[in-house]
Amino acid sequence: MTTTFMESAPLLKVSEMAETLISSEIIRLANEIKDRIGKGQKIYNFTIGDFDPKIFPIPKEFENEIISAYKKGETNYPPPNGISDLRQAVSRFLHTRGNLEYNENQLLISGGARPLIYGVFQAVVDPGDNVVFPVPSWNNNHYCHLTRANAIPVETSAANNFMPTADDLKSHISQASLIALCSPLNPTGTTFTRQQLKDICTLILDENRKRGENRKPVYLLYDQIYWMLTLGNTVHFDPVSLFPEMKNYTIYIDGISKAFASTGVRVGWAFGPTKVINKMRAILSHVGAWAPKAEQVACAKYLFQDDNMDSYLLQIKGKISERLNAFYAGIMSLKQEGFKVDAIAPQAAIYLAIQINLRDLKTPEGKKITTAEDATQYILDEAKIALVPFNAFGATHSSSWYRLSVGTATMEDVTKSIDNLRNALRKLSA
Repeated sequence: MTTTFMESAPLLKVSEMAETLISSEIIRLANEIKDRIGKGQKIYNFTIGDFDPKIFPIPKEFENEIISAYKKGETNYPPPNGISDLRQAVSRFLHTRGNLEYNENQLLISGGARPLIYGVFQAVVDPGDNVVFPVPSWNNNHYCHLTRANAIPVETSAANNFMPTADDLKSHISQASLIALCSPLNPTGTTFTRQQLKDICTLILDENRKRGENRKPVYLLYDQIYWMLTLGNTVHFDPVSLFPEMKNYTIYIDGISKAFASTGVRVGWAFGPTKVINKMRAILSHVGAWAPKAEQVACAKYLFQDDNMDSYLLQIKGKISERLNAFYAGIMSLKQEGFKVDAIAPQAAIYLAIQINLRDLKTPEGKKITTAEDATQYILDEAKIALVPFNAFGATHSSSWYRLSVGTATMEDVTKSIDNLRNALRKLSA
């Protein structure tokens, strides 16, 4: 006779960190959308910060280099900081594209940007240290939780395109160990102006002069993963280009995932002060977070193909811009029709920040919309449009702003979804 052991889940104990880890609102939304699509519903899914390869394929030349690397047997362990050829190629890429001077020993390669961000937190933040970051922003709260840091979210506003200012950060700077910034920003697709970033860098430099050499400095994590996808007249600014002294305190996060629609290829890089990069390398070597070797070999070769990169960036930015501008025009036309919607003009990345304010309106069934969750659900149920509310990125639950991603959108999707939204808004009453 076989005895079946039944696990008594409520009796199992895990770490406090794991027990209290907050699940992702984006993943919850994604699961609901997947379930609906599986049941045959037509959903315009603009939640995904990713690319549909049928619409935005990776560069053909890069794909060919990946295939070639696998055929040549580049399948063994890479060095923990990345193969030398790739680090040299990235060093050249930063010089030619961003006028940034970092040698290969100041660079760390990893399996995308996420392990690198985790590595920064682990390398410079002690349990209980203060980490200051703006909201809405992507995942900073979760990295704080994973490293037992004290999260200091700073609410931003549409008036500043949801980008933080030095005044927003000033009251927290004296107790901060890390300031985590992103430009172009996920979820808004907005960017720092030169003056905004200069003021923040001045704040950090002044604070570190006060601390001297006997205290740990306040570091700046600068996530610029979308910097190659600036649109129109938008200019990307970075800390070290503005203040060379910031090189002592700035750790950049970057990679191929966004500019070359290569999210699944998993090649990212960090660069910054040599000691910090070395400590990050040691941490991540124990995690095994390196990028696959074949992809590293391929990326090293592709980053030297300047003409091919220029051609690819021109076409991908054109397709992204076409979609973002069409969505923006659609939202603004709804605003002119009297609906309580708004948007920030596209600046960069694959995101549009849009506002859909349905608070206190009534659905056709007479149900009053009182929360952001109610509004998000109505848009999904009635307009068949899936968006990510800013509260999923740490903003207050009263926010009526959303992230709209165009990485999986066709131009037909733009037109039809705006029509759907118009029809859904018309059904609401005061």
